[in-house]
Amino acid sequence: MSITLSSLGLDWPDGSTALHDLTGTFGPGRTGLVGANGSGKSTLLRLIAGQLAPTSGSVTTTGAVDYLPQRLTLDVDATVAELLGIAGTVAALRAIEAGDVDVRHFETLGDDWDIEARADDALRHVGLTSADLDRRVGEVSGGEAMLVAVAGIRLRRAPVTLLDEPTNNLDRGARERLGEMVRTWPGALVVVSHDTALLELMDDTAELHGGALSVFGGPYSAWAAHLEREQEAAVQAARTAQQALKVEKRQRVEAEAKLAARARTARTSYANKREPRIIMNARTSQAQISAGRLRGEKDDRVASAQTTLDAADARVRDDDRIRVDLPDPQVARSRRIAELRGAGRTVVVQGPERVALTGPNGVGKTTLLERLVFGGDASGPAAGADAVALTDRIGYLPQRLDGLDDDASVLENVRAAASAVPVGVIRNQLARFLLRGSSVERLVGTLSGGERFRVALARLLLADPPPQLLVLDEPANNLDLRSIDQLVDALRGYRGAVIVVSHDDAFLRRLEPTTVLGLNVDGTLSDVVWTARAGESRLDG
Repeated sequence: MSITLSSLGLDWPDGSTALHDLTGTFGPGRTGLVGANGSGKSTLLRLIAGQLAPTSGSVTTTGAVDYLPQRLTLDVDATVAELLGIAGTVAALRAIEAGDVDVRHFETLGDDWDIEARADDALRHVGLTSADLDRRVGEVSGGEAMLVAVAGIRLRRAPVTLLDEPTNNLDRGARERLGEMVRTWPGALVVVSHDTALLELMDDTAELHGGALSVFGGPYSAWAAHLEREQEAAVQAARTAQQALKVEKRQRVEAEAKLAARARTARTSYANKREPRIIMNARTSQAQISAGRLRGEKDDRVASAQTTLDAADARVRDDDRIRVDLPDPQVARSRRIAELRGAGRTVVVQGPERVALTGPNGVGKTTLLERLVFGGDASGPAAGADAVALTDRIGYLPQRLDGLDDDASVLENVRAAASAVPVGVIRNQLARFLLRGSSVERLVGTLSGGERFRVALARLLLADPPPQLLVLDEPANNLDLRSIDQLVDALRGYRGAVIVVSHDDAFLRRLEPTTVLGLNVDGTLSDVVWTARAGESRLDG
Protein backbone atom coordinates (compact mmCIF):
# COMPACT_ATOMS: atom_id res chain seq x y z
CA MET A 1 0.00 0.00 0.00
CA SER A 2 1.20 3.53 -0.76
CA ILE A 3 -0.68 5.36 2.02
CA THR A 4 -1.94 4.01 5.36
CA LEU A 5 -4.21 5.98 7.69
CA SER A 6 -4.42 4.84 11.30
CA SER A 7 -7.15 6.32 13.53
CA LEU A 8 -6.44 9.68 11.89
CA GLY A 9 -8.13 12.73 13.38
CA LEU A 10 -7.97 16.51 13.05
CA ASP A 11 -9.66 19.25 15.08
CA TRP A 12 -9.63 22.86 13.94
CA PRO A 13 -8.38 25.57 16.35
CA ASP A 14 -11.99 26.56 17.11
CA GLY A 15 -12.63 23.06 18.44
CA SER A 16 -14.69 21.78 15.51
CA THR A 17 -13.80 18.36 14.11
CA ALA A 18 -12.60 17.99 10.53
CA LEU A 19 -11.82 14.25 10.56
CA HIS A 20 -12.22 11.67 13.32
CA ASP A 21 -10.74 8.19 13.72
CA LEU A 22 -10.18 7.71 9.98
CA THR A 23 -8.62 4.37 9.06
CA GLY A 24 -7.90 3.03 5.59
CA THR A 25 -5.34 2.50 2.84
CA PHE A 26 -4.66 3.69 -0.70
CA GLY A 27 -3.11 1.26 -3.17
CA PRO A 28 0.03 1.71 -5.28
CA GLY A 29 -1.85 2.63 -8.47
CA ARG A 30 -4.21 5.46 -9.38
CA THR A 31 -7.02 6.25 -6.92
CA GLY A 32 -9.84 8.74 -7.36
CA LEU A 33 -11.01 10.27 -4.06
CA VAL A 34 -14.64 11.41 -4.11
CA GLY A 35 -17.11 12.78 -1.58
CA ALA A 36 -19.49 15.65 -1.00
CA ASN A 37 -18.20 19.18 -0.51
CA GLY A 38 -17.02 19.62 3.05
CA SER A 39 -16.51 15.88 3.65
CA GLY A 40 -12.80 16.49 4.21
CA LYS A 41 -11.13 15.43 0.94
CA SER A 42 -8.81 18.43 0.65
CA THR A 43 -8.09 18.31 4.38
CA LEU A 44 -7.13 14.64 4.09
CA LEU A 45 -4.72 15.39 1.23
CA ARG A 46 -3.09 18.15 3.27
CA LEU A 47 -2.65 15.73 6.18
CA ILE A 48 -1.06 13.13 3.92
CA ALA A 49 1.20 15.80 2.39
CA GLY A 50 2.31 16.90 5.85
CA GLN A 51 0.91 20.41 5.52
CA LEU A 52 -1.36 19.79 8.51
CA ALA A 53 -0.43 17.96 11.71
CA PRO A 54 -3.04 15.43 12.86
CA THR A 55 -4.66 15.83 16.26
CA SER A 56 -4.66 12.07 16.67
CA GLY A 57 -3.57 8.98 14.77
CA SER A 58 -0.98 8.82 12.01
CA VAL A 59 -0.27 8.76 8.27
CA THR A 60 2.33 6.42 6.78
CA THR A 61 3.51 6.63 3.15
CA THR A 62 5.88 4.49 1.07
CA GLY A 63 8.10 7.48 0.26
CA ALA A 64 8.18 11.21 -0.38
CA VAL A 65 4.88 12.90 -1.21
CA ASP A 66 4.32 15.59 -3.86
CA TYR A 67 1.13 17.64 -3.64
CA LEU A 68 -0.85 19.87 -6.00
CA PRO A 69 -3.17 22.05 -3.87
CA GLN A 70 -6.67 22.98 -4.95
CA ARG A 71 -5.96 26.63 -4.20
CA LEU A 72 -2.84 26.73 -6.34
CA THR A 73 -4.02 29.65 -8.47
CA LEU A 74 -4.66 31.83 -5.41
CA ASP A 75 -0.91 32.31 -4.99
CA VAL A 76 -0.78 34.91 -7.77
CA ASP A 77 2.75 36.06 -6.89
CA ALA A 78 4.35 32.63 -7.42
CA THR A 79 6.39 32.30 -10.61
CA VAL A 80 6.14 29.66 -13.32
CA ALA A 81 9.56 28.39 -12.19
CA GLU A 82 8.19 27.95 -8.67
CA LEU A 83 5.20 26.04 -10.03
CA LEU A 84 7.61 23.71 -11.80
CA GLY A 85 9.59 23.33 -8.59
CA ILE A 86 12.85 24.49 -10.18
CA ALA A 87 13.07 28.11 -9.00
CA GLY A 88 16.12 27.47 -6.82
CA THR A 89 17.93 25.50 -9.53
CA VAL A 90 17.26 28.16 -12.18
CA ALA A 91 18.40 30.92 -9.81
CA ALA A 92 21.65 29.03 -9.13
CA LEU A 93 22.30 28.53 -12.86
CA ARG A 94 21.72 32.21 -13.62
CA ALA A 95 23.98 33.27 -10.76
CA ILE A 96 26.81 31.08 -12.10
CA GLU A 97 26.28 32.39 -15.64
CA ALA A 98 26.51 35.92 -14.22
CA GLY A 99 29.94 35.12 -12.75
CA ASP A 100 29.02 34.25 -9.16
CA VAL A 101 31.21 31.24 -8.23
CA ASP A 102 29.81 30.73 -4.73
CA VAL A 103 30.00 27.00 -3.99
CA ARG A 104 26.40 26.91 -2.78
CA HIS A 105 25.19 27.68 -6.32
CA PHE A 106 27.04 24.65 -7.67
CA GLU A 107 25.65 22.49 -4.86
CA THR A 108 22.12 23.65 -5.67
CA LEU A 109 22.56 23.13 -9.40
CA GLY A 110 24.18 19.70 -9.15
CA ASP A 111 24.04 18.01 -12.55
CA ASP A 112 21.07 20.06 -13.78
CA TRP A 113 23.00 22.27 -16.18
CA ASP A 114 20.31 21.69 -18.82
CA ILE A 115 17.49 22.69 -16.47
CA GLU A 116 16.22 25.52 -18.67
CA ALA A 117 16.22 23.30 -21.76
CA ARG A 118 14.27 20.60 -19.92
CA ALA A 119 11.91 23.24 -18.53
CA ASP A 120 11.39 24.58 -22.05
CA ASP A 121 10.47 21.10 -23.26
CA ALA A 122 7.98 20.63 -20.41
CA LEU A 123 6.45 24.07 -20.86
CA ARG A 124 5.94 23.69 -24.60
CA HIS A 125 3.47 20.91 -23.85
CA VAL A 126 1.32 23.47 -22.04
CA GLY A 127 1.74 26.34 -24.50
CA LEU A 128 4.56 28.19 -22.72
CA THR A 129 8.37 28.33 -23.04
CA SER A 130 11.37 28.83 -20.77
CA ALA A 131 11.01 32.56 -21.45
CA ASP A 132 7.92 32.37 -19.20
CA LEU A 133 9.78 31.04 -16.15
CA ASP A 134 9.71 34.42 -14.41
CA ARG A 135 6.05 35.17 -15.16
CA ARG A 136 3.74 35.30 -12.18
CA VAL A 137 0.75 33.02 -11.74
CA GLY A 138 -1.45 36.10 -11.86
CA GLU A 139 -0.19 36.78 -15.39
CA VAL A 140 -1.13 33.37 -16.86
CA SER A 141 -4.52 31.72 -17.06
CA GLY A 142 -5.69 29.45 -14.28
CA GLY A 143 -5.58 26.51 -16.68
CA GLU A 144 -2.00 27.26 -17.74
CA ALA A 145 -0.92 27.53 -14.10
CA MET A 146 -2.51 24.20 -13.25
CA LEU A 147 -0.91 22.36 -16.18
CA VAL A 148 2.52 23.83 -15.41
CA ALA A 149 2.28 22.62 -11.82
CA VAL A 150 1.17 19.13 -12.86
CA ALA A 151 4.03 18.94 -15.38
CA GLY A 152 6.49 19.95 -12.66
CA ILE A 153 5.20 17.30 -10.25
CA ARG A 154 5.45 14.62 -12.92
CA LEU A 155 9.05 15.61 -13.65
CA ARG A 156 9.99 15.25 -9.99
CA ARG A 157 8.65 11.65 -9.95
CA ALA A 158 7.81 11.42 -6.24
CA PRO A 159 6.75 7.92 -5.06
CA VAL A 160 3.37 9.33 -3.96
CA THR A 161 1.50 12.19 -5.69
CA LEU A 162 -1.65 13.98 -4.56
CA LEU A 163 -3.65 16.10 -7.02
CA ASP A 164 -6.55 18.22 -5.75
CA GLU A 165 -9.00 19.16 -8.56
CA PRO A 166 -6.30 19.24 -11.29
CA THR A 167 -8.76 19.81 -14.17
CA ASN A 168 -10.00 23.11 -12.74
CA ASN A 169 -9.83 25.80 -15.44
CA LEU A 170 -8.44 23.41 -18.08
CA ASP A 171 -9.81 23.59 -21.61
CA ARG A 172 -10.66 20.45 -23.56
CA GLY A 173 -7.21 20.07 -25.10
CA ALA A 174 -5.49 20.61 -21.75
CA ARG A 175 -7.74 18.00 -20.11
CA GLU A 176 -6.76 15.53 -22.78
CA ARG A 177 -3.06 16.24 -22.16
CA LEU A 178 -3.58 15.84 -18.43
CA GLY A 179 -5.36 12.55 -19.10
CA GLU A 180 -2.38 11.26 -21.06
CA MET A 181 -0.05 12.18 -18.20
CA VAL A 182 -2.31 10.43 -15.69
CA ARG A 183 -2.50 7.23 -17.76
CA THR A 184 1.28 6.80 -17.53
CA TRP A 185 1.82 8.39 -14.12
CA PRO A 186 4.94 7.13 -12.31
CA GLY A 187 4.27 5.96 -8.77
CA ALA A 188 1.11 6.07 -6.66
CA LEU A 189 -1.45 8.76 -7.47
CA VAL A 190 -4.45 10.03 -5.48
CA VAL A 191 -6.75 12.46 -7.32
CA VAL A 192 -9.58 14.52 -5.84
CA SER A 193 -11.87 15.57 -8.67
CA HIS A 194 -15.46 16.10 -9.76
CA ASP A 195 -14.40 15.47 -13.39
CA THR A 196 -15.93 12.09 -14.19
CA ALA A 197 -13.80 11.68 -17.34
CA LEU A 198 -10.63 11.96 -15.22
CA LEU A 199 -12.06 9.66 -12.55
CA GLU A 200 -12.64 7.01 -15.23
CA LEU A 201 -8.85 6.73 -15.61
CA MET A 202 -8.45 5.57 -12.02
CA ASP A 203 -7.75 1.99 -10.90
CA ASP A 204 -9.66 2.45 -7.62
CA THR A 205 -12.30 4.81 -6.28
CA ALA A 206 -12.18 5.88 -2.63
CA GLU A 207 -15.00 7.76 -0.93
CA LEU A 208 -15.12 9.90 2.18
CA HIS A 209 -18.64 9.67 3.55
CA GLY A 210 -20.02 9.99 7.05
CA GLY A 211 -16.54 10.30 8.48
CA ALA A 212 -15.41 6.95 7.06
CA LEU A 213 -13.14 6.00 4.15
CA SER A 214 -14.12 3.16 1.82
CA VAL A 215 -12.18 1.96 -1.23
CA PHE A 216 -13.76 0.28 -4.26
CA GLY A 217 -11.74 -1.61 -6.86
CA GLY A 218 -12.66 0.10 -10.12
CA PRO A 219 -13.16 3.50 -11.81
CA TYR A 220 -15.88 6.03 -11.00
CA SER A 221 -18.63 4.58 -13.22
CA ALA A 222 -18.24 1.11 -11.70
CA TRP A 223 -18.25 2.59 -8.19
CA ALA A 224 -21.34 4.71 -8.94
CA ALA A 225 -23.20 1.68 -10.31
CA HIS A 226 -22.21 -0.32 -7.21
CA LEU A 227 -23.39 2.48 -4.93
CA GLU A 228 -26.71 2.72 -6.78
CA ARG A 229 -27.32 -1.03 -6.39
CA GLU A 230 -26.33 -0.83 -2.75
CA GLN A 231 -28.72 2.05 -2.13
CA GLU A 232 -31.58 0.29 -3.91
CA ALA A 233 -31.06 -2.71 -1.63
CA ALA A 234 -30.83 -0.44 1.43
CA VAL A 235 -34.09 1.32 0.54
CA GLN A 236 -35.85 -2.03 0.06
CA ALA A 237 -34.45 -3.31 3.37
CA ALA A 238 -35.70 -0.17 5.11
CA ARG A 239 -39.19 -0.63 3.64
CA THR A 240 -39.26 -4.26 4.76
CA ALA A 241 -38.07 -3.32 8.24
CA GLN A 242 -40.70 -0.57 8.45
CA GLN A 243 -43.44 -3.03 7.55
CA ALA A 244 -42.12 -5.55 10.09
CA LEU A 245 -42.18 -2.88 12.80
CA LYS A 246 -45.79 -2.04 11.97
CA VAL A 247 -46.72 -5.73 12.27
CA GLU A 248 -45.00 -6.08 15.65
CA LYS A 249 -46.65 -2.92 16.97
CA ARG A 250 -50.07 -4.12 15.77
CA GLN A 251 -49.56 -7.53 17.39
CA ARG A 252 -48.54 -5.83 20.61
CA VAL A 253 -51.74 -3.78 20.60
CA GLU A 254 -53.78 -6.93 19.91
CA ALA A 255 -52.01 -8.71 22.75
CA GLU A 256 -52.79 -5.85 25.12
CA ALA A 257 -56.45 -6.02 24.09
CA LYS A 258 -56.58 -9.75 24.85
CA LEU A 259 -54.90 -9.25 28.21
CA ALA A 260 -57.35 -6.49 29.06
CA ALA A 261 -60.28 -8.78 28.18
CA ARG A 262 -58.87 -11.58 30.36
CA ALA A 263 -58.39 -9.13 33.20
CA ARG A 264 -62.03 -7.99 32.97
CA THR A 265 -63.25 -11.62 33.00
CA ALA A 266 -61.07 -12.37 36.01
CA ARG A 267 -62.39 -9.35 37.91
CA THR A 268 -65.98 -10.36 37.16
CA SER A 269 -65.38 -13.91 38.39
CA TYR A 270 -63.70 -12.60 41.52
CA ALA A 271 -66.58 -10.22 42.19
CA ASN A 272 -69.15 -13.00 41.73
CA LYS A 273 -67.12 -15.39 43.91
CA ARG A 274 -67.62 -18.29 41.50
CA GLU A 275 -64.67 -20.21 43.01
CA PRO A 276 -62.88 -20.32 46.35
CA ARG A 277 -60.86 -17.17 47.03
CA ILE A 278 -57.54 -19.00 47.32
CA ILE A 279 -57.97 -20.55 43.88
CA MET A 280 -58.98 -17.24 42.30
CA ASN A 281 -55.99 -15.48 43.89
CA ALA A 282 -53.66 -18.14 42.53
CA ARG A 283 -55.15 -17.79 39.09
CA THR A 284 -54.87 -13.97 39.28
CA SER A 285 -51.20 -14.24 40.23
CA GLN A 286 -50.59 -16.73 37.43
CA ALA A 287 -52.38 -14.47 34.94
CA GLN A 288 -50.30 -11.48 36.00
CA ILE A 289 -47.07 -13.44 35.52
CA SER A 290 -48.25 -14.66 32.11
CA ALA A 291 -49.30 -11.15 31.08
CA GLY A 292 -45.97 -9.70 32.16
CA ARG A 293 -44.12 -12.38 30.23
CA LEU A 294 -46.24 -11.74 27.11
CA ARG A 295 -45.75 -7.98 27.37
CA GLY A 296 -42.02 -8.47 27.74
CA GLU A 297 -41.90 -10.71 24.68
CA LYS A 298 -43.92 -8.25 22.60
CA ASP A 299 -41.84 -5.30 23.81
CA ASP A 300 -38.67 -7.18 22.91
CA ARG A 301 -39.99 -7.97 19.43
CA VAL A 302 -40.98 -4.31 18.87
CA ALA A 303 -37.57 -3.12 20.12
CA SER A 304 -35.81 -5.66 17.88
CA ALA A 305 -37.85 -4.53 14.87
CA GLN A 306 -37.04 -0.90 15.68
CA THR A 307 -33.32 -1.71 15.90
CA THR A 308 -33.48 -3.47 12.54
CA LEU A 309 -35.25 -0.45 11.02
CA ASP A 310 -32.70 1.98 12.47
CA ALA A 311 -29.86 -0.09 11.02
CA ALA A 312 -31.57 -0.23 7.62
CA ASP A 313 -32.29 3.52 7.65
CA ALA A 314 -28.63 4.19 8.47
CA ARG A 315 -27.64 2.52 5.19
CA VAL A 316 -29.94 4.79 3.17
CA ARG A 317 -28.20 8.00 2.27
CA ASP A 318 -29.92 11.32 2.75
CA ASP A 319 -26.91 13.56 2.29
CA ASP A 320 -27.14 17.28 2.82
CA ARG A 321 -26.86 19.31 -0.36
CA ILE A 322 -26.59 22.99 -1.01
CA ARG A 323 -29.79 24.83 -1.82
CA VAL A 324 -29.25 27.64 -4.31
CA ASP A 325 -32.17 30.06 -4.45
CA LEU A 326 -31.14 33.04 -6.57
CA PRO A 327 -33.15 36.25 -6.01
CA ASP A 328 -35.45 37.65 -8.66
CA PRO A 329 -33.94 40.89 -10.04
CA GLN A 330 -37.14 41.52 -12.06
CA VAL A 331 -35.36 42.17 -15.36
CA ALA A 332 -37.61 42.72 -18.36
CA ARG A 333 -36.97 40.45 -21.34
CA SER A 334 -36.16 43.45 -23.54
CA ARG A 335 -33.79 45.07 -21.02
CA ARG A 336 -30.26 45.40 -22.47
CA ILE A 337 -27.80 44.27 -19.81
CA ALA A 338 -24.39 44.06 -21.53
CA GLU A 339 -22.62 44.14 -24.89
CA LEU A 340 -19.75 41.94 -26.07
CA ARG A 341 -17.91 43.42 -29.03
CA GLY A 342 -15.20 42.21 -31.35
CA ALA A 343 -14.19 41.60 -34.99
CA GLY A 344 -16.84 43.98 -36.29
CA ARG A 345 -19.75 42.39 -34.44
CA THR A 346 -21.65 43.16 -31.28
CA VAL A 347 -23.53 40.60 -29.20
CA VAL A 348 -26.20 42.11 -26.98
CA VAL A 349 -27.07 40.36 -23.74
CA GLN A 350 -30.55 41.17 -22.56
CA GLY A 351 -33.21 40.02 -20.16
CA PRO A 352 -32.99 36.52 -18.68
CA GLU A 353 -30.43 35.21 -21.18
CA ARG A 354 -27.59 32.81 -20.44
CA VAL A 355 -24.44 33.42 -22.50
CA ALA A 356 -21.50 30.99 -22.43
CA LEU A 357 -18.04 32.19 -23.45
CA THR A 358 -15.67 29.46 -24.62
CA GLY A 359 -12.10 29.26 -25.92
CA PRO A 360 -8.73 27.68 -25.16
CA ASN A 361 -6.65 28.56 -22.10
CA GLY A 362 -4.77 31.84 -22.27
CA VAL A 363 -6.84 33.67 -24.89
CA GLY A 364 -8.18 36.16 -22.34
CA LYS A 365 -11.65 34.99 -21.30
CA THR A 366 -11.08 36.00 -17.68
CA THR A 367 -9.58 39.32 -18.79
CA LEU A 368 -12.69 40.02 -20.87
CA LEU A 369 -14.94 39.27 -17.89
CA GLU A 370 -12.88 41.57 -15.66
CA ARG A 371 -13.19 44.32 -18.26
CA LEU A 372 -16.94 43.81 -18.22
CA VAL A 373 -17.15 43.94 -14.42
CA PHE A 374 -14.52 46.58 -13.61
CA GLY A 375 -14.18 48.53 -16.87
CA GLY A 376 -10.80 49.50 -18.33
CA ASP A 377 -9.05 49.74 -21.68
CA ALA A 378 -8.54 46.84 -24.06
CA SER A 379 -4.95 45.66 -23.60
CA GLY A 380 -3.18 42.36 -23.13
CA PRO A 381 -5.16 39.15 -23.69
CA ALA A 382 -8.58 39.72 -25.24
CA ALA A 383 -7.38 43.04 -26.62
CA GLY A 384 -9.32 42.29 -29.80
CA ALA A 385 -12.60 42.05 -27.89
CA ASP A 386 -14.38 44.39 -25.56
CA ALA A 387 -17.21 44.11 -23.07
CA VAL A 388 -19.47 46.85 -21.72
CA ALA A 389 -21.92 46.49 -18.86
CA LEU A 390 -25.18 48.41 -19.17
CA THR A 391 -26.03 47.96 -15.49
CA ASP A 392 -24.16 48.57 -12.24
CA ARG A 393 -25.93 45.68 -10.53
CA ILE A 394 -23.37 42.97 -11.27
CA GLY A 395 -22.58 39.87 -9.24
CA TYR A 396 -19.12 38.47 -10.00
CA LEU A 397 -17.63 35.11 -9.06
CA PRO A 398 -13.96 35.16 -10.11
CA GLN A 399 -12.19 32.00 -11.18
CA ARG A 400 -9.62 32.22 -8.39
CA LEU A 401 -12.19 33.10 -5.71
CA ASP A 402 -9.61 35.64 -4.51
CA GLY A 403 -12.14 38.27 -3.44
CA LEU A 404 -12.40 36.79 0.04
CA ASP A 405 -10.38 37.77 3.12
CA ASP A 406 -8.48 34.65 4.20
CA ASP A 407 -7.79 36.10 7.65
CA ALA A 408 -11.46 36.78 8.41
CA SER A 409 -14.18 34.29 9.30
CA VAL A 410 -16.89 33.06 6.96
CA LEU A 411 -19.45 35.22 8.74
CA GLU A 412 -17.22 38.32 8.65
CA ASN A 413 -16.62 37.90 4.91
CA VAL A 414 -20.31 37.76 4.14
CA ARG A 415 -21.20 40.59 6.52
CA ALA A 416 -18.61 42.82 4.82
CA ALA A 417 -20.68 42.59 1.63
CA ALA A 418 -24.05 42.78 3.36
CA SER A 419 -23.66 45.11 6.32
CA ALA A 420 -27.35 46.01 6.42
CA VAL A 421 -28.50 42.38 6.58
CA PRO A 422 -29.18 41.00 10.10
CA VAL A 423 -26.71 38.41 11.35
CA GLY A 424 -29.51 35.88 11.78
CA VAL A 425 -30.46 36.17 8.10
CA ILE A 426 -26.83 35.73 7.09
CA ARG A 427 -26.53 32.61 9.25
CA ASN A 428 -29.71 31.19 7.69
CA GLN A 429 -28.35 31.78 4.19
CA LEU A 430 -25.02 30.18 5.06
CA ALA A 431 -26.86 27.15 6.44
CA ARG A 432 -28.41 26.68 2.99
CA PHE A 433 -24.84 26.23 1.77
CA LEU A 434 -24.02 23.69 4.51
CA LEU A 435 -22.04 26.23 6.54
CA ARG A 436 -23.66 25.88 9.94
CA GLY A 437 -23.00 26.46 13.60
CA SER A 438 -19.38 27.00 14.53
CA SER A 439 -18.23 26.47 10.92
CA VAL A 440 -19.24 30.07 10.11
CA GLU A 441 -16.56 31.21 12.57
CA ARG A 442 -13.79 29.38 10.69
CA LEU A 443 -11.20 31.48 8.89
CA VAL A 444 -11.78 31.47 5.14
CA GLY A 445 -8.12 30.59 4.63
CA THR A 446 -8.80 27.13 6.11
CA LEU A 447 -11.69 26.31 3.76
CA SER A 448 -11.68 23.92 0.83
CA GLY A 449 -12.28 25.24 -2.68
CA GLY A 450 -15.89 24.11 -2.60
CA GLU A 451 -16.47 25.81 0.75
CA ARG A 452 -14.87 29.03 -0.54
CA PHE A 453 -17.18 28.93 -3.54
CA ARG A 454 -20.23 28.54 -1.31
CA VAL A 455 -19.17 31.54 0.79
CA ALA A 456 -18.70 33.64 -2.34
CA LEU A 457 -22.07 32.57 -3.73
CA ALA A 458 -23.76 33.32 -0.42
CA ARG A 459 -22.41 36.88 -0.67
CA LEU A 460 -24.13 37.24 -4.03
CA LEU A 461 -27.43 35.97 -2.66
CA LEU A 462 -27.47 38.65 0.01
CA ALA A 463 -26.87 41.54 -2.39
CA ASP A 464 -29.59 44.18 -2.08
CA PRO A 465 -30.85 44.99 -4.63
CA PRO A 466 -30.08 41.64 -6.30
CA PRO A 467 -27.74 41.64 -9.34
CA GLN A 468 -29.25 42.00 -12.78
CA LEU A 469 -26.17 40.34 -14.31
CA LEU A 470 -24.26 37.36 -12.95
CA VAL A 471 -20.72 36.96 -14.29
CA LEU A 472 -19.34 33.53 -13.45
CA ASP A 473 -15.80 32.36 -14.24
CA GLU A 474 -15.57 28.54 -14.08
CA PRO A 475 -18.38 28.17 -11.50
CA ALA A 476 -18.31 24.35 -11.65
CA ASN A 477 -14.78 24.24 -10.19
CA ASN A 478 -14.50 22.58 -6.78
CA LEU A 479 -18.17 21.59 -6.56
CA ASP A 480 -19.33 18.00 -6.14
CA LEU A 481 -21.72 16.68 -8.77
CA ARG A 482 -24.87 17.07 -6.66
CA SER A 483 -23.98 20.67 -5.83
CA ILE A 484 -23.43 21.36 -9.54
CA ASP A 485 -26.96 20.06 -10.17
CA GLN A 486 -28.30 22.59 -7.67
CA LEU A 487 -26.32 25.42 -9.25
CA VAL A 488 -27.48 24.52 -12.78
CA ASP A 489 -31.12 24.40 -11.70
CA ALA A 490 -30.82 27.80 -10.01
CA LEU A 491 -29.11 29.44 -13.00
CA ARG A 492 -31.62 28.03 -15.45
CA GLY A 493 -34.42 29.60 -13.42
CA TYR A 494 -32.63 32.91 -12.79
CA ARG A 495 -34.60 35.93 -14.02
CA GLY A 496 -31.52 38.05 -14.67
CA ALA A 497 -28.77 37.71 -17.28
CA VAL A 498 -25.87 35.29 -16.91
CA ILE A 499 -22.48 35.33 -18.63
CA VAL A 500 -20.44 32.25 -17.83
CA VAL A 501 -16.97 30.98 -18.76
CA SER A 502 -16.57 27.23 -18.46
CA HIS A 503 -14.48 24.45 -19.96
CA ASP A 504 -16.87 21.88 -18.52
CA ASP A 505 -18.91 20.73 -21.50
CA ALA A 506 -21.25 18.63 -19.36
CA PHE A 507 -22.00 21.66 -17.19
CA LEU A 508 -22.72 23.85 -20.24
CA ARG A 509 -25.01 21.26 -21.83
CA ARG A 510 -27.07 21.05 -18.65
CA LEU A 511 -27.12 24.83 -18.27
CA GLU A 512 -28.66 25.14 -21.77
CA PRO A 513 -27.22 28.61 -22.58
CA THR A 514 -29.23 30.74 -24.96
CA THR A 515 -26.00 31.75 -26.74
CA VAL A 516 -22.50 30.25 -26.91
CA LEU A 517 -19.66 32.51 -28.04
CA GLY A 518 -16.06 31.62 -28.83
CA LEU A 519 -12.95 33.70 -28.16
CA ASN A 520 -10.16 33.39 -30.72
CA VAL A 521 -6.46 32.98 -29.96
CA ASP A 522 -5.92 36.65 -30.92
CA GLY A 523 -8.54 37.69 -28.37
CA THR A 524 -11.26 38.54 -30.88
CA LEU A 525 -14.80 37.26 -30.69
CA SER A 526 -15.43 34.43 -33.11
CA ASP A 527 -18.71 33.74 -34.82
CA VAL A 528 -21.51 32.68 -32.51
CA VAL A 529 -20.87 28.99 -31.84
CA TRP A 530 -24.50 28.41 -31.08
CA THR A 531 -27.62 30.35 -30.20
CA ALA A 532 -31.08 29.24 -29.22
CA ARG A 533 -32.37 31.14 -32.23
CA ALA A 534 -30.06 29.29 -34.63
CA GLY A 535 -30.87 25.76 -33.56
CA GLU A 536 -28.11 23.17 -33.34
CA SER A 537 -25.57 23.16 -30.50
CA ARG A 538 -21.95 22.34 -31.22
CA LEU A 539 -20.91 21.84 -27.59
CA ASP A 540 -20.24 18.18 -28.39
CA GLY A 541 -18.09 19.04 -31.40
